Amino acid sequence: MKTAFREKMFQLWYWYVSNIDKNAEVLFMNYGYANSEFSVNLEPADEPNRYSAQLYHLLGADTGLSGKDIAEIGCGRGGGLSYVVRTFSPATALGIDLNERAVRFCNQHYQHKGLTFRQGDAQNLPFINNASFDVILNVESSHRYPQMELFLNEVYRLLRPGGYFLYTDFRYGYEMPLLKEQLSQSGLKIEKEELITDRVVEALTADDARKRRLIKKLAPRFVHKTALNFAGAINSETYNQFANHQYQYYFYVLRKPS
Repeated sequence: MKTAFREKMFQLWYWYVSNIDKNAEVLFMNYGYANSEFSVNLEPADEPNRYSAQLYHLLGADTGLSGKDIAEIGCGRGGGLSYVVRTFSPATALGIDLNERAVRFCNQHYQHKGLTFRQGDAQNLPFINNASFDVILNVESSHRYPQMELFLNEVYRLLRPGGYFLYTDFRYGYEMPLLKEQLSQSGLKIEKEELITDRVVEALTADDARKRRLIKKLAPRFVHKTALNFAGAINSETYNQFANHQYQYYFYVLRKPS
């Protein structure tokens, strides 16, 4: 029951951000990644979103995305996929999100060659053709999917043989055994598995002041506490759940057999 409530609240929050962000100031919605040994050179326009961009860089850096057909399922406001396109030069990139308003925003806001966005349900994706992509990304989205197995079936179906699934998200600690079982039964081979919870906490700490300024600017006072919690602001319930490892944040590289 607690998990279902959490998922519903995240859905409502994403909807709310889509309604209040009139000037495209919220392009990333992940909690970010910070590591003193992993500092990425960013374009000035990406610098305000450094920690969120670094999470995408972590996913894409070692896979070889250049010239590949890629998709991000659960692309949100599109900032992550835009960063991947500009940084790693895939041949094509498709962002898919359940929120039609977010998809409309992305198609209007981003004009990179080969980058498009489409509405779709992660558990029943709108593609007839199997084996459509070389790489599929999923960043901090799957915790909202009611049936994770259906999503993983779709990932397997749409990946080409030898293709990669780059995956990062969080769960309560007690949910992790189920997730690992679901991944092991997906038909995908786990090539890398890493818990990055402490790196996420480091990012939340470093990005705290910027998020507080943005919330103060965009949100009315009566929703500040809720907004700070969803942003993972220091001393919020969300921040503390990461800090004490009640939430566990992980990073996976999986591959479909050739």
